[in-house]
Amino acid sequence: MTKRLLWLLTILAMLIWVVACGGAATPAPEAPAATEEAAPVATEEAAPTATEEAAPAATEEAAPAATEEAAAPAESGAKKFGQVTDVGGIDDRGFNQLAWTGMQKAAEDLGVEVQFLESQQQTDYEKNIGEFLGQGYSGIVTVGFLLADATKAASEANPDVPFAIVDFPSQTPGDMGLLFAVDQPSFMAGYLSAAMSETGTVCTYGGIKIPPVVQFMVGFEHGVMYYNEKNGAEVKVLGWKTDAAVEGGGDGSFTGNFESLDDGRSFAENFFDEGCDIIFPVAGPVGL
Repeated sequence: MTKRLLWLLTILAMLIWVVACGGAATPAPEAPAATEEAAPVATEEAAPTATEEAAPAATEEAAPAATEEAAAPAESGAKKFGQVTDVGGIDDRGFNQLAWTGMQKAAEDLGVEVQFLESQQQTDYEKNIGEFLGQGYSGIVTVGFLLADATKAASEANPDVPFAIVDFPSQTPGDMGLLFAVDQPSFMAGYLSAAMSETGTVCTYGGIKIPPVVQFMVGFEHGVMYYNEKNGAEVKVLGWKTDAAVEGGGDGSFTGNFESLDDGRSFAENFFDEGCDIIFPVAGPVGL
């Protein structure tokens, strides 16, 4: 367990370096098109765009192959590490893709072998983790808040295999939670959006109302508020309003999924109709 954990920690250092360096804020186009939304709390993502978390955060890195790579039997003596995506897929331009980029860098720099399994639906989480375990992988990285239960169960049942999970705190002695202060870049995205808006209205929306998504949206909202405070402006934010009296810290616009591009287009068109000219989606592929 100790040697396996040291290998996983080294790979995670690569992954965290890639995530920390990925993605910069970009303005959204003016034309209505398919597009892709926590109080700032130190804890994914994207720049304002009319086309990630984000979901989280859109990046300009080339997407890895979208085809699923099946877990192969571990060769004698080889160190193999697996990544299980959430339903956003490996090429979500968000945390799944960034995590995979880190895994690939670890393979290149450390000589380990890496594979990923894409989850098409939430029932795939346990199955995909189990496939890596069955093939004797040295460690497993799961990506996303929604994989928390499956990761915890697998870690408890396999205490000798180190796990890491993105966007969720540690739950067992054998799993490491990887959390990021996503409200901070989102704050800057909100400030920049307010400065660039020509209509005085900017927008955000999320995939599912879960803490990591809300954290992005709150950071964006507070960035706009700070711009208004410092510049005597009155830029409006549609799609999220922080309210401590509301469950989840506020109320906003959510598609209810991280997969439907049609939902993303519909939300964007409605926002455009309300005068919004910059949209900050936090919904993974929904916002592409």
